[in-house]
Amino acid sequence: MEFFSYLPTLNQLIGQLNADIGNTQIYWIIAFASAMLVLHGMYIMLVVICFHKLVDWISSKRHMKKDFLHAFRLAAVISYFISILLVIIGHFADIVMWTYALIPLNIFISNPEAFYFAGEMYTTVGFGSFELEKNWRILPIIIAFTGIFAASMSAAALFSMLSSLIDKSRIDGGNSGAS
Repeated sequence: MEFFSYLPTLNQLIGQLNADIGNTQIYWIIAFASAMLVLHGMYIMLVVICFHKLVDWISSKRHMKKDFLHAFRLAAVISYFISILLVIIGHFADIVMWTYALIPLNIFISNPEAFYFAGEMYTTVGFGSFELEKNWRILPIIIAFTGIFAASMSAAALFSMLSSLIDKSRIDGGNSGAS
């Protein structure tokens, strides 16, 4: 039990971090990260809704002749791959947004360096040799958190879309003999 007596309370830990950071701009960064995640979530939701509407429309065409039905099924699969591309574009846009959030902070010597840093932290690659001042050491954690969270949202959405395609395929497969 003596070991635990040395642990700081949560209040003390937050106070120590605040004193260590000593940078009020970090609150702007946290607000930006929150807004970016909301925007990313809305964008992913829009991609999923459009995908499901398209697949539902395609599935409603079961009364069509068999040749057209195969073309519509192919269109559903192609729409899934387009959705993957849109998700990738969304993540690239997140990295660009992070770049534009970092540039006014004057942390990096060039705009490309801000872009590379944002990309490495967002994807949690982190192999760059970026030396940050003491008051910005929390920045990679915040950017990495948004990247991990955004990737999780995207993966869940893509899994949902793929499951929908597989389920529709099973249903259509059982009905294809009736055509």
